[in-house]
Amino acid sequence: MGKELLLEIGTEEIPAAFLPKATAHLQTLCEKFCAEERLAFGSIRSYATPRRLILHVEGLAGRQEDLSRKVVGPPKSAGYNKEGKPTKAATGFARSQGVDVSDLIIEETAKGEYLAVLKEEGGKETPELFTAGLPKMITSLHFPKSMRWGSGTLRFARPIHWILAIYDDEVIPFEIDGIRSGNLSRGHRFMSPGSFTVHSFKSYKASARERFIMFDPQERVEEIRRQIAVMEEEVGGRVIPDEELLQEVACLVEFPTALCGSFDADFLAIPRQVLITSMREHQRYFSMENDRGDLIPYFITVSNTRPKDTSTIVAGNERVLRARLTDAAYFFESDRKRPLASCAESLQGVTFQEKLGSLAEKVDRIRILAEGLAEKIGLADRKALDRTVMLCKADLCTEMVGEFPSLQGVMGREYALLSGESDAVASAIEEHYRPRFVGDFLPESDLGAVVSLADKIDTIAGCFAVGLKPSGSLDPYALRRQTLAILGILQQKGYPVGLREMIETALRTLEGKVTHEIAECREELLDYFRGRFSGMLTAEGHRYDTVEAVLEAGFDRVRETRARVEALSRFREDALFEPFTVVCKRAMNIIKDHKKVEIDPALLKETCERHLFEATARVEKQLPALMEAGRYGDALNAIAALRDPIDQFFEGVLVMDKEETVRNNRLTLLTRVAALVSPIADFSKIVIE
Repeated sequence: MGKELLLEIGTEEIPAAFLPKATAHLQTLCEKFCAEERLAFGSIRSYATPRRLILHVEGLAGRQEDLSRKVVGPPKSAGYNKEGKPTKAATGFARSQGVDVSDLIIEETAKGEYLAVLKEEGGKETPELFTAGLPKMITSLHFPKSMRWGSGTLRFARPIHWILAIYDDEVIPFEIDGIRSGNLSRGHRFMSPGSFTVHSFKSYKASARERFIMFDPQERVEEIRRQIAVMEEEVGGRVIPDEELLQEVACLVEFPTALCGSFDADFLAIPRQVLITSMREHQRYFSMENDRGDLIPYFITVSNTRPKDTSTIVAGNERVLRARLTDAAYFFESDRKRPLASCAESLQGVTFQEKLGSLAEKVDRIRILAEGLAEKIGLADRKALDRTVMLCKADLCTEMVGEFPSLQGVMGREYALLSGESDAVASAIEEHYRPRFVGDFLPESDLGAVVSLADKIDTIAGCFAVGLKPSGSLDPYALRRQTLAILGILQQKGYPVGLREMIETALRTLEGKVTHEIAECREELLDYFRGRFSGMLTAEGHRYDTVEAVLEAGFDRVRETRARVEALSRFREDALFEPFTVVCKRAMNIIKDHKKVEIDPALLKETCERHLFEATARVEKQLPALMEAGRYGDALNAIAALRDPIDQFFEGVLVMDKEETVRNNRLTLLTRVAALVSPIADFSKIVIE
């Protein structure tokens, strides 16, 4: 049945954003520890509240498994002299292993006979292992920011106040920076601040609940959902779905209490997204709407206490929100007093990036890039394009976006409409920021997509050009996201735009600011796009070697490249795939760097090579139409039909004939065969399992 371990690290309030990764890391550290220490267990789970990180291990073995291992020492020839007596090498090896020289055995190895010793290590008791292991786990926890407090040396997310560590009702004794482990936990900071004794996980759950602690984040999420549903019924509205906010709020409280407040309906005159953002970002409130999707003057907040009289808390939240919304209304009215175009004039004084100049300079580069893209895709309304580019960053100079940066684009659209701009221009201003995050919508209009592509490639190329490439987890300009966004837009829209040309144009617009060689920078950018494209495709379930084979054949056109990956993935399910790949790889290995493509039919003396020549010629005639139509699966099937002629060719002739003209002619024939698949994929990258 096994035993159980319970660890609780009690702290000051840890930021909500830290908790999900911290709990996952704690669980991973314990799993790794148990594996390294040969400790069997049933399950490991971790939980968290703002004031505690919890680890629970069930079905834990009472001691680690015994270990039998063989340690090999010096060669037998060095361990014994001619008389068969042990040398210093043998006695030294025995001493180093803590055994008598008579305990040494002879081990037969591939290199000959060696001295060895069989060591039996008895397993240690589990409490002994965790006495040393738990402090290491605690001090190994990683947080985005850590701190020291008092005169101690320990760094942690927030000061630690207590540590509960028990193994089947017995304390696992250790000390970290003056804090001794014990069997005491603490209740809710305000509603039950005292300590309580813990004997098991079962008693911990019961006692924690009595003391207003819900230590399971998912339980808190469900409790908040339940309480919100009750309030939705009471006011006749519904909370606007916001899973991210729900998860965050659940990490801000130990005992959630949802409360419903209201605000003056006059504030509904403020744009919808401004209201939602003001409530969400500053106060962590949930906004509400009616069945028609219109905002209603109610909000829901989640308190960390459950007072008998909630009216005081509700009134306090309403008072704070009134001040926030009054500010938002002031910003909105103040911004409306001048047209958006006048805000664009202020971009000259706003730095985009120290080495890349002002936002006004960025807009100039966006214009050049957008015009080139518009020419490529046949975008007719150039007047709307010019207007969109001119205004796309103007809202960054408004008071509203200064207060709520997440509203960039959203307010650009609102202010553009209020300034008399067309719906197309206003929508494109908002769309050019998309996608803002993973899973966000892509730009819908061609106008928005073109400006979005221009904006993003300028940022990516500019950062690479001045040496600001992403490194590890550091990506301050969100280049990874923007690269995936470009790939996503090109895939969705199917624009006839090549990545190489787009990158080269972007680098040319940066003339005078590039601190690296243009050619070197271009290749770095292409390699970066390739890496992100590869990651995107493999994340969708395509095999890594399928993706690499296709990308090696070229990835300039995104939609075409994806279609080739999908076609090759389907072809892998065909019975012809493996035998064709084998003969294809064989042909590629033989020709290597042979480049000649003109065949002399007069030198094709054997029937099998004439058949392969004729079959190849037939496929060469079929392929252009199939490739032009994007029918890569049909193209692969047509090429794969050459499998038998290729097999017969290899069986019927010696490719590397002693006569040079014959040899070169046969190599050229194989080169022609390999050239059939090269526009689709490099089959040398395919792995046959």
